[in-house]
Amino acid sequence: MHECDVGSYFFVDNITVCRYNLVRQVIRMTLSEIINQKKISKYRVAKNCGIPYTTLNDICNNKTVIAKCSAETVYKLAKELGVSMEALLEPYLIPRPDFDLFKSNVCHRLKELGDITFLIETIQSGDIMTYYNRSWYPESLYLLAMVDYISRINKIPLCDSYNELRKAKLKKPVYPSSIIAAYAVSKDDSVKEKAKTASIPEFLRFNIIESEVRNVY
Repeated sequence: MHECDVGSYFFVDNITVCRYNLVRQVIRMTLSEIINQKKISKYRVAKNCGIPYTTLNDICNNKTVIAKCSAETVYKLAKELGVSMEALLEPYLIPRPDFDLFKSNVCHRLKELGDITFLIETIQSGDIMTYYNRSWYPESLYLLAMVDYISRINKIPLCDSYNELRKAKLKKPVYPSSIIAAYAVSKDDSVKEKAKTASIPEFLRFNIIESEVRNVY
């Protein structure tokens, strides 16, 4: 598999992700997801809208930001797909949170909801694939790792909709900020090695170093 550059720090294996049917609200979907849900081809959408296929394809592949397209292009796409212009733009305008803050929010949500409710709501929300399609790979894989971990400890079969995504792996290990700080002070490689050894297997599979998801305050 080839590796796909997603920024100066994070990399992920370039894989083909199987689509799956979950309860989703259209307003949270990317353009590509809306087209897939409606089961129409990008070629047909581009032709009906009167826009170049390359433009539509670049938007779907995150090479072109839809928010920077002309209002006319966004209007034509929204009209063809039967959604509002706001619905098309919103997923691309949501700011990306700090990864440590994201992890903290997930852990607090787990604590508040409890294992089973968290599992059900996370799968039904479709957030794992939403993050992936936005190229938020660490967030997507962290949430999938949490789902798999909660499934294992509760003896619940894994959701097989994510089997292809489970083949992904971040190229560089992602350590908690506390480990990064400790290493910066000590310059001792054993700090990172101990963190890896203590990491929960479901997270380590994706090269995410995480050993504690319960004790949050």
